[in-house]
Amino acid sequence: MRAAILYPPFRKDGEFPLLTQNRHLKFSKSREVRIFPLVPGHLATNLKHLGHEVLWLDGINRRMSDGEFNQTLDGFKPEVIFLETKAPVVKRHWQYVAELKGRYPGAKIALMGDHVTYFPEESLLNSQVDYVMTGGDYDIVGRNLVEHLAGKEPLGPGLWYRDASGKTATTGPHKLTEALDSLPFIDRELTRFQDYGEAYLLRPTAYILTGRGCGASEDSPGGVGVCTFCIWQHALWGKTARLRSPANVVAEMEICINKYKVWEFFDDNESGPIYNIEWLREFHKELKARKLLGRFQFSSNCRADTLNEEVVDLLVKCGWRLLKIGLESGSDYSIKHLAKCETVDLISRGVKMAKDRGLVVLLTTMMGYPWETEEDVRKTYEVTKELLLYKVRAGDCMQASVVIAYPGSPLWRESVNKGWLLVGKEDYEKYDMSHPILKTPINASEWATKTWSLMKTPKFVFQQLVTVRSLREVDLLWRGLRSLLGHVQDYGDPLPESETNHAAPQTAVSR
Repeated sequence: MRAAILYPPFRKDGEFPLLTQNRHLKFSKSREVRIFPLVPGHLATNLKHLGHEVLWLDGINRRMSDGEFNQTLDGFKPEVIFLETKAPVVKRHWQYVAELKGRYPGAKIALMGDHVTYFPEESLLNSQVDYVMTGGDYDIVGRNLVEHLAGKEPLGPGLWYRDASGKTATTGPHKLTEALDSLPFIDRELTRFQDYGEAYLLRPTAYILTGRGCGASEDSPGGVGVCTFCIWQHALWGKTARLRSPANVVAEMEICINKYKVWEFFDDNESGPIYNIEWLREFHKELKARKLLGRFQFSSNCRADTLNEEVVDLLVKCGWRLLKIGLESGSDYSIKHLAKCETVDLISRGVKMAKDRGLVVLLTTMMGYPWETEEDVRKTYEVTKELLLYKVRAGDCMQASVVIAYPGSPLWRESVNKGWLLVGKEDYEKYDMSHPILKTPINASEWATKTWSLMKTPKFVFQQLVTVRSLREVDLLWRGLRSLLGHVQDYGDPLPESETNHAAPQTAVSR
């Protein structure tokens, strides 16, 4: 069959949505955020291996015009169409499904992603879509669907559709596979890996998944990640964590290094494999046996509570360069409220330990929790500042954003129950991070801009420049500057310093 995986180039005021592989969707002025959609990449490869024709058409990250996008799709004549969606664009996708049905009346269309996993029937009732795929392993569900449409398999679990009478029906709850090693390596040419990358990653870049889900080490104070704001862990992964074998991951990396000259890998697994010390030890052995050490650099997401001296030493030996670590708040109360299972001190210890060994850190944080006061957000700003400016090296960076409680997440349910929403429960298009959607006594957008602007302080800029060691890092800093300027514009002008050195006379939501 002819199967197309599409990302139509929707725009808002000339800006493209950050949709692919993004936990939070926003329309951004930054042109440096092009994240590779990993699970759809596995889906495309799966289908090709089974003998189907596959069109990978990412109009967002290729910055295609509507005309160019439509002309390419028309030439392919799709029989099956897959669309990854998310709350802020799901209604636009419903409209787009109608357009596709008009142009390709015989094609079957399927939606996938975190929003439709929580609310699968909604899309069947509000659009002409044929199938809704649920769960995070929608590469496997999608493979089954195409094989079914080709007359080769019965429908498996995780699908919603309309029965012969037109009523919604389901094949039952989705099931997550433990056999991640059985999946084929992503076809980098089919999925145009060269189109993707972010400002904080060295080029050439390849994205991979060492596993799926947010894990924690046995010594961590919390268990598997259950943060209340995390739509993926609750919708896609069912609060679980799975890893591929180190040998399987290294085999994929070896192909990328030898065939495509990839220099940096970014593992977009929720917490990386860092929580599993035995995995890291075996990973190092595999890299050494294949003589790959020194031929690449590695970066990944990371929970700070999984870091200790042995872990950090192993990361350095394996070639890690950057860790993306979530702070989320400088308030221990907030971290506990979010079920993050960490503390500010524990996160700070982990970040500093990583920086002490020469790793760079991308720190992420959010502003606008309904229960936080001006004093709380100022703590977040100060902790972020302290950690960002600690032993600065070329490549250190941070991200600040307005809190978004996606429909279905525990934080969203709490917000509905406590009357925190500033928008209607189904005003999905307003969940695009352009404005706060939760009641808060602070100006979250201005605090996000002020926090982003920490990367413009003279000390930070100077230390970035004097620690540059390669032409790749020069390119990294240049792209980082362009990205920063775009992100700062997303939230407007920062708060003047004179307005941030005193407590605002506002009352927080009762704790």
